[in-house]
Amino acid sequence: MLSEAIHSLVDTVNQILLLHGMKKAEKPADSNHPFGYGKELYFWAFIVAILIFSLGSGISMYEGIHKIMEPQVVTDAYINYIVLGVAFAFEGVAWTMAFREFKRLNPDMGIWKAVHRSKDPTVFVVLFEDTAAMLGIITAFVGLAAGEYFNMPILDGLASVVIGVILGLTAILLAVESKALLIGESADPAERQTIRNILGNYSDIEHINELLTIHFGPADVLVTISLDVKNSVSTGAWEKQVSAIERDIKSAIPKVQKIFIESQEKETSE
Repeated sequence: MLSEAIHSLVDTVNQILLLHGMKKAEKPADSNHPFGYGKELYFWAFIVAILIFSLGSGISMYEGIHKIMEPQVVTDAYINYIVLGVAFAFEGVAWTMAFREFKRLNPDMGIWKAVHRSKDPTVFVVLFEDTAAMLGIITAFVGLAAGEYFNMPILDGLASVVIGVILGLTAILLAVESKALLIGESADPAERQTIRNILGNYSDIEHINELLTIHFGPADVLVTISLDVKNSVSTGAWEKQVSAIERDIKSAIPKVQKIFIESQEKETSE
């Protein structure tokens, strides 16, 4: 029960941190941060993973090992069952809402693929936290019931250790995904292909030398393009085409906020 109480407290703090990250990420770009503050969200998502591991998992494991070494009989267990039942009902509602939102944003993908492709940590962080909470409540219930039924209070401590393991695995998964976003992930392959298709509509482009994309936030993508253009194209005509290319890309992919295009001769190997 103490492990679940700690877990609930950590979850509450995590939601506050995510809301703080979302607010900070909305700040407009300035001279010190010309590409905006979108990565604030990724930073705070990483902090959330650290808190889950250090506080949630760490303290649960410590308390569990302590209770295994010094078992204590649980008294008035029915109160614990009532608390866990109410908690399960509330967490079930929260999990259902998070899962529906997750599937709405990723209708045609499996969960693991969608998490890996997702650029918005708030969605999968909440889903994973709620999933860990549900599993933790079930584990606490089974540990209490088994300990009371078999008269083995050591099972209560063992359940706490299991809760710590669940939180630890959740934290590691969130940390890995958040780190990938924090250091910079490219746009989705389908979006990159869309950009290539748009460039293919312009006959004056002879070759796409390089196409680079990076997320600075869930809805903030930077695109840099190096193109080999026909020598016969005048500077004025090419400037108009660059403007048209930018409009086409931003229209097809609204999350693209900034585009840099350079004209460069294709490198040929000798």
